[in-house]
Amino acid sequence: MNDYEEDALRLQLRGLRRDIEPQADLWPSIEQRIAQAPRESSRARGRGVRRLLPWALAASFLLALGFTWRMNLAPEPQPLIRQHAMVMAQDYRSALQQLDQAPIHPEIKPALDDLDHSAAQILSALDDHPEARFLLDQLRRTYARRLELTQRAVIT
Repeated sequence: MNDYEEDALRLQLRGLRRDIEPQADLWPSIEQRIAQAPRESSRARGRGVRRLLPWALAASFLLALGFTWRMNLAPEPQPLIRQHAMVMAQDYRSALQQLDQAPIHPEIKPALDDLDHSAAQILSALDDHPEARFLLDQLRRTYARRLELTQRAVIT
């Protein structure tokens, strides 16, 4: 906008300004309506609150008691990663039962025991940290190595 347009706009805005005086003072009528409104005494309000207070306290107590009781009865949900690890461990055990019937070379037995011990440690760590995704991945790799080594031992 250039200076001429700004000046024209200011002039137009000044022309819009009009002060309007109210026809009558509004406050006396507001004050009169407030004075005429029925008032409830503070004593009457206090009686109503005092009358409901025991019922409100009883309801709050029962609600807290019910909530506590319900929380104690509800089984603690097992995290999804922990559930997956338990299913994987069961599948691993059933696969090993089929493979462990074959004779295994004595030199490979310590490596298999180490892998079994590692799997047990990972499951124990999952008990402490049931949402740890990396532990599930590590357990999967440990089981895969154990099965692979067992298959090689059975084949050779």
